[in-house]
Amino acid sequence: MNAANPTPAELLAVCELAARAGAEQLIAWRGRFKTREKAPRDLVTDADYASEKAVRAVIAEHFPDHGILGEEAPAMEQLERPYCWVVDPLDGTINYAHGLPCYGVSVAVASGGKLLAGVVYDPERNESFAASLGGGARLNGELMHTSSAQTVEESLVAVSFPPRLDDISLDLRAFMQVGPLCQAMRRTGSAALNLAYVACGRLDAHWAHEIHPWDAAAGVLLVSEAGGAVTATDGQPFDLVRADYLAASSTPLHQQLLPLIG
Repeated sequence: MNAANPTPAELLAVCELAARAGAEQLIAWRGRFKTREKAPRDLVTDADYASEKAVRAVIAEHFPDHGILGEEAPAMEQLERPYCWVVDPLDGTINYAHGLPCYGVSVAVASGGKLLAGVVYDPERNESFAASLGGGARLNGELMHTSSAQTVEESLVAVSFPPRLDDISLDLRAFMQVGPLCQAMRRTGSAALNLAYVACGRLDAHWAHEIHPWDAAAGVLLVSEAGGAVTATDGQPFDLVRADYLAASSTPLHQQLLPLIG
């Protein structure tokens, strides 16, 4: 491995190792963690910190000079480093804290704002959703693709609401626009898994207006490499700093949803 100039495939291999290391901590801490609020409706557990520590250790072992932007130590200036790893050690903390098995570890790496590799790992189902730039997307090693949905009417759509309910008005308006048109709406509590599910065809679309880079980075690459369409919620190219997105299984579906959620 050339640590100075790694290929997307080499980066992906470390994403996988790091995500699994974090997931091992989540399983180990399950049922015996302490919880506190970072902000109203925004929990953090001992498991979050243990997972991020494990993820960081794997990254540092292979790429000690790379930057790391993690949810539990968010330093946005890390994105300016030549390579920056973007880590959510536990996406779906509230689900995890309540024993709801819908959560995961998200690990991605970017350079110059371009996503190069990413993994979303679901420890409850032992599912690894992985993608590298130009290398396609895979679920447990098998190539995956977005669904064939082309219209809102045939789509199962997920939304991620912000933790602060005073900021929910935009999403509620979008929900009321999309809900009557699509087959059904879902809110799982894990943006990373939502994006992974769009990538593998279990969901047809997903949007989030208020989101963090670590929630979206790996999943956005998954959808793109699986044949889907991803932009910011206003139709501009996805931006890792801004991080809001609309992800859909196809360009026609994306174009139909875009005016409904804006």
